[in-house]
Amino acid sequence: MRTTVGKWFQGGSPWVWLNAGAVAISLVMVVGLLALIAVRGLGHFWPSAIVAADYRVPGQESRQVLGQLADSEAVSGERLRDAGLPLDPSLDMVERSLVKVGNRDVTGSDFAWVVEPWLQDTRYPENAMAVERREWGNFYGYLKAVREADTTVATGDEAWDMFQQRIARALAIHDLIYQIEKHDIGSINARLERLRLKERGLELKGKTTPAVLAGIQAERAALDAEYKVLEQQLGELYVAFNRDSAVAETANGQEVTLSMGKVVRAYRPNAMGLVDKLAFYGDKLWEFVSDDPREANTEGGIFPAIFGTVMMVILMSIIVTPFGVIAAVYLREYAGQGFMTRSIRIAVNNLAGVPSIVYGVFGLGFFVYFLGGQLDQLFFPEALPAPTFGTPGLMWAAITLALLTLPVVIVATEEGLSRIPRSVREGSLALGATKAETLWRVVLPMASPAMMTGLILAVARAAGEVAPLMLVGVVKLAPSLPLDGNYPFLHLDQKFMHLGFHIYDVGFQSPNVEAARPLVYATALLLVIVIAVLNLSAVAIRNSLREKYKTLEV
Repeated sequence: MRTTVGKWFQGGSPWVWLNAGAVAISLVMVVGLLALIAVRGLGHFWPSAIVAADYRVPGQESRQVLGQLADSEAVSGERLRDAGLPLDPSLDMVERSLVKVGNRDVTGSDFAWVVEPWLQDTRYPENAMAVERREWGNFYGYLKAVREADTTVATGDEAWDMFQQRIARALAIHDLIYQIEKHDIGSINARLERLRLKERGLELKGKTTPAVLAGIQAERAALDAEYKVLEQQLGELYVAFNRDSAVAETANGQEVTLSMGKVVRAYRPNAMGLVDKLAFYGDKLWEFVSDDPREANTEGGIFPAIFGTVMMVILMSIIVTPFGVIAAVYLREYAGQGFMTRSIRIAVNNLAGVPSIVYGVFGLGFFVYFLGGQLDQLFFPEALPAPTFGTPGLMWAAITLALLTLPVVIVATEEGLSRIPRSVREGSLALGATKAETLWRVVLPMASPAMMTGLILAVARAAGEVAPLMLVGVVKLAPSLPLDGNYPFLHLDQKFMHLGFHIYDVGFQSPNVEAARPLVYATALLLVIVIAVLNLSAVAIRNSLREKYKTLEV
């Protein structure tokens, strides 16, 4: 028996099983984490039922509770009694629920904890509605009437269909207002600013002449005329936008007037079938990935964060790829393999271990303040003292992350170059090719799988970085996208939003933690999916290129 066990250990089987067990446990933990994030995040968009109940606390007057169940937990009775609740001493464990009651403009809070034993007469009324608003969060109550200006146009059962029609009308007008404010008026403001900078630049150069100034004034007058027309249209749209309203009643019988201009959508989940709920769920998911945030990023979508992340990663890739490949080619193909080269490789490897916040401090000090300040002095003197590139922005964020991920690309490319047999290079040179032609036509194509793998891994790392971006360009809420229809179209000096920072901001800086928590899970899931897709793409691209150039390796 001892001999068998000894041979088993000598053969290395225990270590194989130990490694397999560790891998299995890691996979289970990763899958479990992703499942938790998915359930907590994606479940937020499902139209859960609205519960109504009488909440009877001993020694207090009964009150009505109306809202959607957000969470529940079992707590000790002693904990609740220590908090001052008049709980029966015989109860050791009590179930309590977190209910999203909304109506923050009426009650002052979005959520309320309720103790299950004190809930009486629980019911799910079909006419209970949830109204998503642009301000003050959700409203929960019962629809009573719909008004056009000061005239009541629908009450009772007819009010709901009229309510939906008036919401659709208000949303259409909102889209027109958004188009005028963000695009049309934004374009005019951008052109007016360019005229101002042009006039200021001519003044600094001493080239202002009456003819030139007259031309600038004529352009400004034309733009002012366009602006007045749009301003008049905007005023008329706002009057139409705020024309309609609805009268709703809260659970405690208080009547509230809801302006249609503040309503995003209204629904009755207790009266919805499965098909209606699935359609609503799809609509909410699409809003999450395609709309702008609202309510301090706790409502709406995260499209600006997605766009900013992708734009920054693309710019970072354009910057880091040539520098990383050129550095690796020099170290492997041209530099003498001596002490200096080994020292440079050690330095590159050490750079990969530097904390990312250090890169952020370096980017802020060198790129933003020093280099950006110099660029402003040389190319944008007319805008001073307001900085153009002397302030954090998209370009400096991309360059800082390119510097952060540069070691990954260098090491991966150099490893790929080292695996190419020397005979391949010698064969190319023997056929009459120069060293540069051998490098460009033979060596680099064969090393392209490693280059692409290094690039995509760098992209995957950059997509999740937060600390350096907090210093060099990312903001909580950007007024506009860094890419638009105004010259020069791509605004490298503009600040932007980022998925990683959005998670940090919503999860740890939001004044409404309970409302923000589901969006943290949903955004984290989206970021994990993006990184996973990038890594899978790296494997697919690497395998494809490896198969393509396999004959050269043979």
